[in-house]
Amino acid sequence: MSKLKPETLCVQAGWTPKNGEPRVLPIYQSTTFKYESSEQMARLFDLQESGYFYTRLQNPTNDYVAAKIAALEGGVAAMLTSSGQAANFYAIFNICQAGDHFVCSSAIYGGTFNLFAVTLKKLGIEVSFVHPDSTEEEIAALFRPNTKLLFGETVSNPSLEVLDIEKFARVAHAQGVPLIVDNTFPTPINCRPFEWGADIIVHSTTKYMDGHATAVGGCIVDSGNFDWSAYPDKYPGLCTPDESYHGVTYTADFGKGAYITKATAQLMRDLGSIQSPMNSFLLNIGLETLHLRMKQHCSNAKQVAEFLQENEKVMWVNYCDLPGNKYYDLAKKYMPNGSCGVISFGLKGGRAKAVEFMDKLKMIAIVTHVADARTCVLHPASHTHRQLTDEQLVEAGVQPDLIRLSVGIENANDIIADIKQALQ
Repeated sequence: MSKLKPETLCVQAGWTPKNGEPRVLPIYQSTTFKYESSEQMARLFDLQESGYFYTRLQNPTNDYVAAKIAALEGGVAAMLTSSGQAANFYAIFNICQAGDHFVCSSAIYGGTFNLFAVTLKKLGIEVSFVHPDSTEEEIAALFRPNTKLLFGETVSNPSLEVLDIEKFARVAHAQGVPLIVDNTFPTPINCRPFEWGADIIVHSTTKYMDGHATAVGGCIVDSGNFDWSAYPDKYPGLCTPDESYHGVTYTADFGKGAYITKATAQLMRDLGSIQSPMNSFLLNIGLETLHLRMKQHCSNAKQVAEFLQENEKVMWVNYCDLPGNKYYDLAKKYMPNGSCGVISFGLKGGRAKAVEFMDKLKMIAIVTHVADARTCVLHPASHTHRQLTDEQLVEAGVQPDLIRLSVGIENANDIIADIKQALQ
């Protein structure tokens, strides 16, 4: 059979039942797994065999769903986590330790910004932020001898800036480090960062992948393309023996699976941010319709953005699929079939009018969440990003009047009607 298309992978990838097995991926709702001998269990703990013994490390439901996401992204291996924030943390901490440094796009989700700038700093890991529109020379100037990676979001939340993936990949690889990309908003249906040079992808599966706001989760996908062994001094955790696993050397013993194996066997073992099998099951159901939902999200969002652009009470609209948008050309390069369903805009009258507008909406709900089937709205400066200073807000691309509208899959005319009545 020829290589399967993304639409087919959404439905068929991951779980492939054998004769007499359930057609639908079952929930392995068990903490432990039985073996016939102590020797069998010992080989699992020594990483000499693959298998299941405790759900904190691995669970069949989780692994089959992770395999589906890896297939969608074109990666070699993936690992589910309990949240998108856990995925971001594991992705960094898997190759950074106290005394290390990394460079990151400043246009990222506020919670991620705080994780990197505040929490990781407490662990001795420093970050330098750079605007995604900076030149390659400006980005490279921030690198240090102890810099271990470059990080960015394909479409930033909530500023909706589009990352020039090829540019960031060139800088990262010239410096001998991997590019890690958060691909939550476009999903692999609309953007495939590995094809443009990214090495590792992270997701908040809580968003479009789940699609129904039922299950919190995250995922890390490895392309298998970055050659860790070419930089043994820079990545000793992957290239030298791990004494906590009887001297296993991940690059030597697991090849292209080294990064995810280490993240699972070492970080998940010690930190335990595993996704529950029930949440993985719900995520898999969401993935089956991802290709259908993303088309509707993007179609609706463009119609809503065009309406807002023409409304006299709207000061500005930011949606990269609108002709004339600053990132329109980049969006068409990396996401020719559409970006996502999230729009940002501001009203004449500023912050006060933004709050008044949201309070008058009827069908559209004010919620912290974003990117599910239901249209919802948020004022980041008052909600998700309120922990940031005014300077940090501006650095992250969040203006005080910015309204984040996550356009759902309802009828576009009904969405527009609710916005219209609220504006009036």
